[in-house]
Amino acid sequence: MALKYTFRGGSHVREYKNTSACPITHMHAPAVVSIPLSQHIGAPARPTVAVGDRVLVGQVIGEIAQGLGCPVHASVSGKVVAIESRNNSFGIPVQRIRIENDGLDEIHPEVRPFGKPLSETSPQEIVEIIRTAGISGMGGATFPTHAKLSGAIGKVDTVIINCAECEPFITANHRLMLEHPEDILGGIDALLHALGLHDVTLAVEDNKMDAVEALRRAIAARTPAAQAVRATVAVMKTKYPQGDERQIVYALTGKEIPAGKLPADVGCIIFNAETCAAVNRAFYEGMPLRRRIVTVDGDCIAHPGNVLAPIGTSYADLAAFCGGWIKTPAKIVNGGPMMGAAQWDVNDVVTKGTSAVLYLSEEFIRPTISDGEAAACIHCGRCAQHCPMHLMPLELAKYGREHALDDALRYDVMSCVECGTCTYNCPAGVEIVQYIRAAKGLLRARAAAEKAKAAQKASNGEGSHHG
Repeated sequence: MALKYTFRGGSHVREYKNTSACPITHMHAPAVVSIPLSQHIGAPARPTVAVGDRVLVGQVIGEIAQGLGCPVHASVSGKVVAIESRNNSFGIPVQRIRIENDGLDEIHPEVRPFGKPLSETSPQEIVEIIRTAGISGMGGATFPTHAKLSGAIGKVDTVIINCAECEPFITANHRLMLEHPEDILGGIDALLHALGLHDVTLAVEDNKMDAVEALRRAIAARTPAAQAVRATVAVMKTKYPQGDERQIVYALTGKEIPAGKLPADVGCIIFNAETCAAVNRAFYEGMPLRRRIVTVDGDCIAHPGNVLAPIGTSYADLAAFCGGWIKTPAKIVNGGPMMGAAQWDVNDVVTKGTSAVLYLSEEFIRPTISDGEAAACIHCGRCAQHCPMHLMPLELAKYGREHALDDALRYDVMSCVECGTCTYNCPAGVEIVQYIRAAKGLLRARAAAEKAKAAQKASNGEGSHHG
């Protein structure tokens, strides 16, 4: 039997890959889209259009003045009817641009191929193409791809394409690999050219062997010029969270990323499969990131599937496209059930980081502990046994619940990747990862307050010195 790459810890969770045989369907744009100006890590974009303006597909409607971030583009053509602030799922107000779709799908004249062969394109030009296309990590992290790429040039020697898709339910990348492997490879070409490298590893879990074969066929069928890129498909053992960057780097290279460091610090860079396809479209078509593949599933949806949906499509419109609800959802989740975020508004929307939207009934999500009883840790150690970061989640949860932040730091709480494996394996049903998230949030807030206090103190000192 061939070697299957894996890591220490983790768990084989129930997969629920119900839509793996559902081809990608193109969703007609809804009557109205609402496009957030913050869909990425970094500063929100500022609107570059006004109410009443007519916009075209691919037109910039939000731009970053400075700092880390991505521009935002219109996913439809039509009229800007509102620029409004709405709370996202975390309760944070985010500006959105509402566009009334005119149904013409008219493309902006600036959307055009780059115009030079890849071989004649400089690394800086590729970085700029990716920046202007507004591409951020489409696996859910939403870190601006241009910043990741530019920071890695000359510093990394290992390129990994994350095709693991280890979260339950999600099959968007699986279908992309089966139906459009050449798009992934085209984006890889551009990324490798910018990095000055020739080797790449595509990491796919062994529950997607049809995708492994599709990628290998596509690699073998490439032209001699394209075959200068040496692409290898690595088969990974199906285990959660195989797609986490620390686990995938360890599984493939044996390198451990130190606490507080990034893959680039051990010579690696990782891109999501759909991110690569978006880079391919940006370079060869000039089309910015204006739609993405979304797995629509859950026991409340009439016809689950994989949908190519415009950015800004509401969860209500997405559900309607898939036949509507067969029962009322008790919870709507953006992303997978392990790391996704529960949504409070059915009119919230698909963003660049939305890999799935799940519509789940009360029967499906019923908690382990019923009748309102508080869950109690029984000290069985399963959370520690399965933790991929080799932490003590039971202790971290206790400190998070008690707000014992210094103790949480002592037990390395900031190294938790919030994968939820601890909660999944807890027989008592303790929401371990939620307590840990709360502790990390309080620590970040404390650090920010201390930084602000120090800055204010320094400012006061500087003022008295010159006064």
